[in-house]
Amino acid sequence: MNTAAIKLLPGRYCNSLTEYSRFVTREVAIGDVPMGGSNPIRIQSMTTTDTMDTIGTVEQSIRMVDAGCEYVRITAPSIKEAQNLAEIKKELRRRGYNVPLVADIHFTPNAAEVAARIVEKVRVNPGNYADKKKFDQIDYTDAQYQGELERIYQKFAPLVKICKEYGTAMRIGTNHGSLSDRIMSRYGDTPRGMVESAMEFMRMCETLNYYNLVISMKSSNPQVMVQAYRLLVETMVAEGMNYPLHLGVTEAGDGEDGRIKSAVGIGTLLEDGLGDTVRVSLTEEPEAEAPVAIALVKRYVERAKGERLKAKGSSEKGEKNLSPFTFDLSPSHDPYAYQRRHTYEANTFIGGHMVPRVVIDLSLQNLKDPAVLNEAGYLYSPLLDKYNMAEQSVDFVYLADELPSFTLPGNLKQLYNYTTWQKLADKTNCHPVFSLKEYAKASDRSSALNMVTVTSADVDTEAFGLLPLNQSLVFILETDALHGMADQRAFFFKMEELGIDVPVVIKRTYTFEPKNQTQDLRLKTQDSNLQSQDLQLHAATDLGALLVDGFGDGIWIDAPQIPVNVITSTAFGILQATRSRISKTEYISCPSCGRTLFDLMVTTQMIRSRTSHLKGLKIGIMGCIVNGPGEMADADYGYVGSGTDKVTLYRGKEAVKKNINSANALDELIGIIKEDGNWVEQEVVTGAR
Repeated sequence: MNTAAIKLLPGRYCNSLTEYSRFVTREVAIGDVPMGGSNPIRIQSMTTTDTMDTIGTVEQSIRMVDAGCEYVRITAPSIKEAQNLAEIKKELRRRGYNVPLVADIHFTPNAAEVAARIVEKVRVNPGNYADKKKFDQIDYTDAQYQGELERIYQKFAPLVKICKEYGTAMRIGTNHGSLSDRIMSRYGDTPRGMVESAMEFMRMCETLNYYNLVISMKSSNPQVMVQAYRLLVETMVAEGMNYPLHLGVTEAGDGEDGRIKSAVGIGTLLEDGLGDTVRVSLTEEPEAEAPVAIALVKRYVERAKGERLKAKGSSEKGEKNLSPFTFDLSPSHDPYAYQRRHTYEANTFIGGHMVPRVVIDLSLQNLKDPAVLNEAGYLYSPLLDKYNMAEQSVDFVYLADELPSFTLPGNLKQLYNYTTWQKLADKTNCHPVFSLKEYAKASDRSSALNMVTVTSADVDTEAFGLLPLNQSLVFILETDALHGMADQRAFFFKMEELGIDVPVVIKRTYTFEPKNQTQDLRLKTQDSNLQSQDLQLHAATDLGALLVDGFGDGIWIDAPQIPVNVITSTAFGILQATRSRISKTEYISCPSCGRTLFDLMVTTQMIRSRTSHLKGLKIGIMGCIVNGPGEMADADYGYVGSGTDKVTLYRGKEAVKKNINSANALDELIGIIKEDGNWVEQEVVTGAR
């Protein structure tokens, strides 16, 4: 094995916590597109067509490749689909497309053995390849457990031998939602269980001297997914392994929600240098996934260039601002389990057990029109001259030195630069934002909340050491470091080291250059949409990576080129994806594949249109039974395809209505929600514009 590069400190899951450094994995041959080692982070997706539809699958695969996919995955639920992969591959090659194909296998070892002779890579799920999931709880003795492993080995070894013979790679892909009853009985529904599920199969492969492996730890919950990958790396390294990592958040959903949730999980790991291939799982056409994955990965191509410049001592712009800290994890921080950083509650509004707050900059907006607050979640009715709060209403607006000419809602707090705040005649709901030097010298710190902007570099300054700490102080943490997330994370570690429990608002600033210098409205709209998507992906990565570790009492996204409503929605979407603050219905929606039994995109939008007002509910929408009940273990209700035009409805893990007609399924689902007392009628706000 190639183990020379495996050098992690004890208790660590990446090369560096404070600088970008990619974790070096062994290179795995997958057709003509190798993965791992020094190769680029690869992009992939999965077809949604019926695998028996050769031309449809070929044409969709071509669209995916043209969109940027370097691997194409196709489901093979039985031998006939596995055999038809040969026809799909032949037609792709005839059309000049040599993209490596990956067969996706669940439940059927015989299909895997056929596919492994045809395609460049097979994906097996250790939770259901030769194991079972019937939600049975069995207490295994050590001897019984070992006996089960030996039985699985006998089922699995033939596939490994075929892969060795044909030079076929294999992904051992653990899904949080399909852990076997055996694993669940011993490890529970945990990241440790996910890791052990894969490690058992990896050890079997090594026993057979087969090392052409890629590993994944997927979950619909980004927090669980991040913890599982970290634990996998630590466990692999302890056993002398360094296999490439396939990153993905499964059942991420569609639109903004799917992009933000994917970025929180995938981006957090990429920030720490983990990951060799990315699949973004959206409930959209598969060719829509690759551009999102490419946008996520692009930052790390640029990041790696910056680190190389740094290593050469370059003074070029962009690489000079690096974190000043090089220490390890705080002794009190566990990267494998969520724990929120302890802070005091600053005057019962921010910090402590309060949900993270949202700050929006309105200083560049039209502060003569009350409707400007519509985009911040306060819907103004000119008819009634009053505001109605939306589910996603921001908590603070930063006005800098600008004074609105209208009265703001009483529950919306205003932030002003210190010198302007001092001059306000009425300071009700108004609070100052100080620089560090201003706060140290300020003659007036009487505000209920005193917001002080700091950076990680300030920690070792004299001014920081002289800060008067009191229950009104809140830090606004900024960064201009190339690896900004790590720079801000280092600040939190330093706060723990110093025993400082001041609440912190994490602030990130983004600027986006237009891609098309044109007056063409279509191209300008396209530009705006791409900038909004980049904001969602970048902010979800940078802020989400800190929030999943329990860091941050508020977030502030500053992006002057982006509409305020997009910034507001993005901020609340990040808090929702990290489970930090719930403000809307969450949809655990799979991305569709050839096993799907109904049109997932249409069905998801139909369900969303009638349930999106049910704040806090989690609804699973699954195309088939493979991961359905398992991934929906985290959901309140589930809508799962169980046959052609047939749906089974779940309450948690329990199937409460089986094989009902899909035409009536949504009404039946709403009926169950009403029976449970979880239904509320949707409010209609009149007069708002």
